[in-house]
Amino acid sequence: MVKFLLWLILLILCWPVALLAVLLYPLVWLLLLPFRLLGIAVDGVFELLRAVVLLPARILRGPRTA
Repeated sequence: MVKFLLWLILLILCWPVALLAVLLYPLVWLLLLPFRLLGIAVDGVFELLRAVVLLPARILRGPRTA
């Protein structure tokens, strides 16, 4: 909602820039999509490494009692 209100203010103050922002937003989103996917993959690798490193401690701790 805040982004939309800021866009409306920009539309009132400088409508060509606001229209350019609306037209370029999907293009920028598509250009940044591979970087988001790469970030998700890297996060998954780090979580896997964390699980592998912490596995011996979890095994030695034994079963949890509720």
